[in-house]
Amino acid sequence: MDEALIRSLIPDVLGILRRRGADFMAAEDAVQEALIEAIRAWSTELPQDPKGWLVTVAWRKFVDSARADTARHRREERLADDPNSPSATPTADDTLQLYFRCAHPSLTPSSAVALTLRAVGGLTTRQIAEAYLVPEATMAQRISRAKRTVAGARFDQTGDLATVLRVLYLVFNEGYSGDIDLAAEAIRLTRQLADVADHPEVAGLLALMLLHHARRASRMTSTGSLVPLAEQDRTKWDTSSIAEGVAILQSALRRDRLGEFQAQAAIAALHADARTTAETDWPQIVEWYDELAQLSDSPIVQLNRAVAVGEATGPEAGLDALGALNETLPRYAAVAAYLHERAGQLTTAARLYAEAAGKATNIAERNHLTRQAARLNTDLLG
Repeated sequence: MDEALIRSLIPDVLGILRRRGADFMAAEDAVQEALIEAIRAWSTELPQDPKGWLVTVAWRKFVDSARADTARHRREERLADDPNSPSATPTADDTLQLYFRCAHPSLTPSSAVALTLRAVGGLTTRQIAEAYLVPEATMAQRISRAKRTVAGARFDQTGDLATVLRVLYLVFNEGYSGDIDLAAEAIRLTRQLADVADHPEVAGLLALMLLHHARRASRMTSTGSLVPLAEQDRTKWDTSSIAEGVAILQSALRRDRLGEFQAQAAIAALHADARTTAETDWPQIVEWYDELAQLSDSPIVQLNRAVAVGEATGPEAGLDALGALNETLPRYAAVAAYLHERAGQLTTAARLYAEAAGKATNIAERNHLTRQAARLNTDLLG
């Protein structure tokens, strides 16, 4: 059974049910039930028309749940059995509106991500719960609340494309856990969005994901230790993903409608283009961070820019740039530690690495920073 094919059909099937009159909550539940039927029925052989099969089964599931209205039940069942019905023809707007609905501004980021994975991605509640390391009942409640929130929302009240892209980037940054590779799932969903939304920022996000994902095999050791970019084995980078990401980015940049994701992708492309850290075009990366700073008020951009300035001009210049920022920023201590070490101020760097380790939000990063502090302390004692 081709699970990727099944999930790729979800937006079309859900869109068809919506246009036939099903409300969002009922339509999404019916599609999920149809997916369960498909997993059982398609275990040995795919039907001739997988989408038509899903539409028919999902619609019947919806009709069965609305039997109180007998007249509507009979009318809608006849419609479901008519393959020539004009309402069975999917449109790009169905998929795009579905993305917008899942990124409704009234939803929290975590709820928007969960609903997107469920309604657009076709993942089960169990799969999403395992990916986010929460009990299935907790995730079921989160998704139910999200569906109730958007059930009565009008499409002119939905989130804009920028919100949709932020939700997809949140999915991508979750990476991998459980039996679902969320980074790969985010790339799949963004490709799907790119097919129906001709916008340079959609292309920019897809390029950024591909360029980051290309380095995945080199980011961790076999024991789960974090490997910094400067120490990664670049022969492990996926050159085909890099080439695709660069090509998509170049096409987007030619449209001269620069956005945050395009700027971030340009920075990632410069890293991917260098054979070593020393050969990286750091001055150009600083220029792209300057562009990005004009597009975003995120202090994290300024933090990353300080690192790039330190590489391009020297650690003292990087520390000067860092000094203008708030010390409470996430990763501020880690960046300061790195720049102080580059400047030869090892005692200060060791202290800051230890401080950063105490603030780290995941085990891999905490262990890496702890090792950095221990390494410098050993050097100082020797």
